[in-house]
Amino acid sequence: MASTDTRDVSSTVIDNLCNQAGGQSETVTCFYFDFAARNEQSPASVLGSLLKQLVFGLQEIPEEISEAYEGRRNAIGGQGLQISDILRMLQITSSRKRAFICIDALDECATEHRANLLDSLGQLLQQAPRTRIFVTGRPHILPEIGRRLAGRVTSISISPKQDDIVTYIRSRLSADTTPDAMDSTLELDIMKKIPSDISEMYVEITTLRRLP
Repeated sequence: MASTDTRDVSSTVIDNLCNQAGGQSETVTCFYFDFAARNEQSPASVLGSLLKQLVFGLQEIPEEISEAYEGRRNAIGGQGLQISDILRMLQITSSRKRAFICIDALDECATEHRANLLDSLGQLLQQAPRTRIFVTGRPHILPEIGRRLAGRVTSISISPKQDDIVTYIRSRLSADTTPDAMDSTLELDIMKKIPSDISEMYVEITTLRRLP
């Protein structure tokens, strides 16, 4: 399951980008990784989802994209688009509108998929200079991001405040519809254990951008 902390941050960033988007000149896309669906969330499916969102934001579908989809649909077995095809289409769409791509919980992407996805994002940044990418994830994937994107990375570390976590947990416990199911000992254990675990787990927000 994706981190509540990173999901909240991603939602805030996406909302702000949508509010600031300049009408028809900019578009915002997003993808949320889910550990439970990590095997299905392949690089092709992630990039394909982003492409659909970008195309949906256009007033008309570019002819090159329509032809490519039609060609694949008529192929034997209805073979789906390849990553190279999707990247080319992402480049076409982002050349018409400035694109913001937001990806939440990249650390929950399967390891074998993450390398391919990062390499693809690196190609997109090279081919589409107007594209900006925002990614959230745990700290351990930062070296891989920096390596595969050749240093085009700005990272921001955040740590949840202990007091905020405690306040939130207390509010949730007070709203429990079965208060008799918990004694004071269990409540103390929860108040001690959960805040410390969250503080250690969710500490990194990473932004990726195309350098001038």
